[in-house]
Amino acid sequence: MCGIFAYLNFLLPRERKYILKLLLDGLRRLEYRGYDSAGVAIDGDMDASRGSRKIQLVKQRGKVQALSEEIDKQQDIAFDEQLSTHVGIAHTRWATHGEPSPVNSHPHRSDSENDFVVIHNGIITNYRDIKQLLQSKGFRFESETDTECIPKLLKYVYDNRGDEELAFWQLVQRAVAQLEGSFALAIKSRHFPGEVVCTRRGSPLLVGVRSASELKSDRVPVVYSCDVSDEHIQLGRHPGITTYAPDGEQTPIEYFFASDPSAVIEHTNRVIYLEDDDVAAVSDGCLSIHRHQRNEDDEAASRIVLTLKLELRQIMKGNFKSFMQKEIFEQPDSVVNTMRGRLNVEEGIVMLGGLRDHLSEIRRSRRLLFIACGTSYHSALATRQLLEELTELPVMVEQASDFLDRNTPIFRDDVCFFVSQSGETADTLMALRYCKSRGAMCVGVTNTVGSTISRETVCGVHINAGPEIGVASTKAYTSQFISLVMFGLVMCEDRLSFQTRRRAIINDLRRLPDLIRKVLTLDGKIQELAKEMLEEKSLLLMGRGYNFATCLEGALKVKEVSYMHSEGIMAGELKHGPLALVDSKMPVIMICMRDGTYIKCQNALQQVMARDGRPILICQDDDADIQRHGCRWILAVPPIVDCLAGILTVIPLQLLSFHLAQLRGFDVDCPRNLAKSVTVE
Repeated sequence: MCGIFAYLNFLLPRERKYILKLLLDGLRRLEYRGYDSAGVAIDGDMDASRGSRKIQLVKQRGKVQALSEEIDKQQDIAFDEQLSTHVGIAHTRWATHGEPSPVNSHPHRSDSENDFVVIHNGIITNYRDIKQLLQSKGFRFESETDTECIPKLLKYVYDNRGDEELAFWQLVQRAVAQLEGSFALAIKSRHFPGEVVCTRRGSPLLVGVRSASELKSDRVPVVYSCDVSDEHIQLGRHPGITTYAPDGEQTPIEYFFASDPSAVIEHTNRVIYLEDDDVAAVSDGCLSIHRHQRNEDDEAASRIVLTLKLELRQIMKGNFKSFMQKEIFEQPDSVVNTMRGRLNVEEGIVMLGGLRDHLSEIRRSRRLLFIACGTSYHSALATRQLLEELTELPVMVEQASDFLDRNTPIFRDDVCFFVSQSGETADTLMALRYCKSRGAMCVGVTNTVGSTISRETVCGVHINAGPEIGVASTKAYTSQFISLVMFGLVMCEDRLSFQTRRRAIINDLRRLPDLIRKVLTLDGKIQELAKEMLEEKSLLLMGRGYNFATCLEGALKVKEVSYMHSEGIMAGELKHGPLALVDSKMPVIMICMRDGTYIKCQNALQQVMARDGRPILICQDDDADIQRHGCRWILAVPPIVDCLAGILTVIPLQLLSFHLAQLRGFDVDCPRNLAKSVTVE
């Protein structure tokens, strides 16, 4: 949701057109997150009366391209002027307060002079109280957003500082202390030229660093307000070296601030992930990180400078029409990456290094809880039956929002898994903190190194699916599925009674990439099916056992990208209501694999056909018996061990949703009203 990108060049002359292109390209890298408007703030002409440059805002409804065209129309921008030191901030907005429009777009300003401008991801829950206070002080608001209260609050604090000399970061720290809710902020001010301050609480934010000099240390110390002295540690520079020092001779350096690493990877792979309530400030080319007070476990707190392993080619479409299509066809490789270094087929060994030191505690637990949202919830649901079988523990799968609404009882001997592709999902993150406060062991399953969930859990599993850009999750689902299956295999590795079952699963995990490639050859047939279904208004998907979650996930994909009403139904519940929907006009997809529910699924198929239903059958390619039922459309997948069938049966549904959306002319990578990373409740 929303996207933040900011760029600061220090003692490195850049033309204004270069800066604007860099800002716009950064926003384009964030387009997949979902948005409806965009804007930038840059330095304008020098204001002789104030001795500082004006701040110029350009905002537009629609795509980044519309913003680019609006910038080109500006007559008062000197595109060729070189700026030795400059701060530019840019934003893509996903509307929460107020309709998509230029006035509601970010950056928001403090006043007509643009003394403070702010870009913001998240939601300020107490903005009405702040707005009411500021209006009573004479401030006039021009937008409907919650964000506008932030720059005006900054100006209020600045104007009422008296004789006190406040640094930019101190000013921001005082203002954000009044905010409630979630936010990631990047702030620019006319009062502090060449400086930028960023802070976060509940929304992700990172800092990228690029310099011709090498970093002397891989950590940035945190400065606490209670410890501030005249000489505090910054990311400064000595001649030829970038290091952490109180001072240093000035050499050129660039900083990039973003809500997602995909926006900075083409510029640098050296990044610092900010923690909640960190205030990162760049002044005179030096980066410092501040916090209001020291926590008990923060004796020597610092932020690690990480090296991103992300490659630019991974976030490009290549020869595919869309990221979603690319990611569907990447699954033979992404599942290999998930298993690489973890699965030893010859010796029957599964190793999850992130959990190794905690397995004895997990085995002693009272129950396992898997807490997630959307597709991640479905991946946990798809593996619940196997995990119950292999661990012989009660396994609960919870939707994070409902889990929080119920104030679910959590005990110290529970082990709670938090599954999230981004590692930043707001409801899942709040559930994590809820469980953590009650003493439960918390485990993360994410696809993003350095994400908040991966940092705040005791241990975890990185699914290694690679960057997923399309809003509709595809390869992350199958990689989460496999990661949870491997967890189950680890849990029963010393149980003799499970060895035959383990060996069957491990052998088919090895075959899985080739089997997925075979399923992907159905693409042409599925495209023809999509053409036939193009005018349909609704779709039912039915299955049970291991494939019920597949039905839910397939229905979600169809909803997300093709905007067709679709519903995943437990086939065992057919007679308890859903059968009333079945007639000759209702398309029904039925999954019927040769597992423990095979006979029951056959019965459900016959019930649908007896009501003149039009079932589209997904079954095994060696199942001649069920293919004799006379279904017009049969999507046959290779046979595989029952607990892994959901990986193969979901891929035709991913392809179907993609083709339906394409044929209807929709943007499959950026569905309306949706965002990739849901960082607000």
